[in-house]
Amino acid sequence: MMKRFYSSIGQGVEALHRRLAVGEVGFMSAAFVQQAAALVRSVHAQLLEVVGRLHLPAGERWLDEYMDETSRLWDACLLVRAGASALHAYSSAAAHAIHHLYDHDDDYIHAARAINAPRRHAAGLLQDNRALLHDNIHDPASLLLLDHRSPRDLNLNAFNGFRALLYALRNATSFLLAILLSATVSSCLPDHLISTCTPLPLPTAPGYASSMARLRHRVAQEMRALAAPAADGILMYEFRQARAAIDSLKADLDRVVATGTGYAHREDMAERAHLVKGCLAMLSSGAEAVIAELDDLFDDIVEGRKMLSDLCSHR
Repeated sequence: MMKRFYSSIGQGVEALHRRLAVGEVGFMSAAFVQQAAALVRSVHAQLLEVVGRLHLPAGERWLDEYMDETSRLWDACLLVRAGASALHAYSSAAAHAIHHLYDHDDDYIHAARAINAPRRHAAGLLQDNRALLHDNIHDPASLLLLDHRSPRDLNLNAFNGFRALLYALRNATSFLLAILLSATVSSCLPDHLISTCTPLPLPTAPGYASSMARLRHRVAQEMRALAAPAADGILMYEFRQARAAIDSLKADLDRVVATGTGYAHREDMAERAHLVKGCLAMLSSGAEAVIAELDDLFDDIVEGRKMLSDLCSHR
């Protein structure tokens, strides 16, 4: 039963690593981030499935420990959701600003001014996220559920092995939360993504530990491959692509205004604007998908707390 739980964690982590390794999803793409969020939800859901078979006693500390773990998980995911919501708002506002370029397809000065709006929005978003992190992350290790103690110090057999399940939940989700925060809020914890070290594995969970080690190694490689500016700030690929496309269009418009030459064809600027809107649409749908996964996780935690409270009171 518990081995199956550890094995399922390993399978989920391995699937995420495999999709990244073969190029099925891009590093920090919305699809990759959504799958990471889905894996966090899956690990929690599978823990709840096992709990009912452990014959846990009523009125003991096991329920308090579950509440503590899910409270930290909830707080971290709230930050991720806030970041994803801000990205969705940015994509909508930027798409609205880009739409005005079609109204000024031969007035390049007004077009250059119009495209400044999403650039200012992006800069403000980065500042807001830094403030958000400063206000909420006083202890990154606590927020990310990191536990550097040896399993030998934790009495993992407590509560018929329930504490071991919580330990696995914590260590499986800590790295995933670092990915989610870096993708949607800020790469504030690069050491957690670049480091390839892993927590000491559970003796009964070799597959889970080895799968996590492979994912960590792959993510560390991808992080080192990012150029310095790209590795700082919000890492979601679609956001970086949208910003780059907007900056490129702004530079092009500035050149046109400075030289007074205009575009060779009136349709050229509209085509460039259309490409930018495509990037923003992908960012919007990606942010929505991450938000949906997290909302489902919040519902699962609420239901899980009620289920375990009822279980505890009826033992």
